[in-house]
Amino acid sequence: MSDVGSPETRRRPRLGLIAALLTGVLLLLCCAGGTAAFFLTGLGGDDAENGDTLAGMECGPVRAVNIAGKLPRFAEYGDTQVRNAAIIIKVGQDMGVPSRGWVIALATAMQESALRNLANSGVAESLALPHEGVGADHDSLGLFQQRPGWGSVAERLTPAYAARKFYEKLVKVETWQRRPLTMVAQHVQVSAYPDAYAKHEEVASRIVDALAGGAARTVEINGKAVCNAAERGQIAASGWTAPIPGGVGSGFRTASRPSHNGVDIGAAKGTEIRAAAAGRVLVSTCDEDYRGRQDCNVDGFPGKKGCGWFVDLLHAGGYITRYCHMVVQPFVKKDQTVTAGQVIGKVGSSGNSSGPHLHFEVHLRNDRSASGAVNPVPFMRQRGAPLRAAE
Repeated sequence: MSDVGSPETRRRPRLGLIAALLTGVLLLLCCAGGTAAFFLTGLGGDDAENGDTLAGMECGPVRAVNIAGKLPRFAEYGDTQVRNAAIIIKVGQDMGVPSRGWVIALATAMQESALRNLANSGVAESLALPHEGVGADHDSLGLFQQRPGWGSVAERLTPAYAARKFYEKLVKVETWQRRPLTMVAQHVQVSAYPDAYAKHEEVASRIVDALAGGAARTVEINGKAVCNAAERGQIAASGWTAPIPGGVGSGFRTASRPSHNGVDIGAAKGTEIRAAAAGRVLVSTCDEDYRGRQDCNVDGFPGKKGCGWFVDLLHAGGYITRYCHMVVQPFVKKDQTVTAGQVIGKVGSSGNSSGPHLHFEVHLRNDRSASGAVNPVPFMRQRGAPLRAAE
């Protein structure tokens, strides 16, 4: 096969006990004074582990978050914010919410409050309660900026309570584990800025991985969190899935093919190709061959040039994925929104190809050119959707 050229501890919750424990921890941490400062040092400190290092470790077993233990450091957030993230994850764990929910909850709190438990300048009662900053958005309070319908002032300023209320509404959203994060968060929050949540998905996944043993790289199978198994339509908590099952043949920019900006995954003609993550269709077309012809309804051959029938998708975080050599015209059109795991076409051999396979690329920074391409094998493995192959 060849394609040298391509276009630019699930547990039922004991909520009363959990809420009481978390509330006690919150009160200790939020109150001013030497005791709280000492406790915060125990959660972070100069000897805290690097969160990104922990996030990059092997997945599993998924572990329960210890909110009273030492927590890792992340460049994006301080110790108090990481502790709030730990509380959010812990509540989700104890409620039995799948790990995809933890990622969504963290991304939502990142957008709403930057993971700070915010009082409100217009809600006098809130200013007298423990808080980590003051907002001014209507009468919204807490990590999720919840309004009075979500609970009392004291309840909304209790991170454990706020997280529990968020999860209770989240799990009622139909097919929430497959839908784009921003759509699910908006369904829960009803925000004035519905597209803002998606930009936090990557960092939220890293924090979940670091605090919970790689949990963002798991999928729910028969009620259990399974590491590195996101394929055949299964979606990892990170929001990603392998586009097709199968092994990688030709790799990324090998010595013999230094301009090969993706990997070739062998599969039978007609195998369904799935969107690797939720996103928007940038391109859905037939790529020109070396004669400038758009001739994709026939099998190609080595040296023909072009990607054949192909699709480019734009995902949160500025990632772009490319799917080449489809057997027939793709099932999606430009500007269409797709969900993770949605079938977008079928494997073929159109364009510059010597046999049926999927040529798959990943690009960073919204850059569809060769300059933006990265090796898809480690990229997908880090998201719990490994391409079964050697690099």
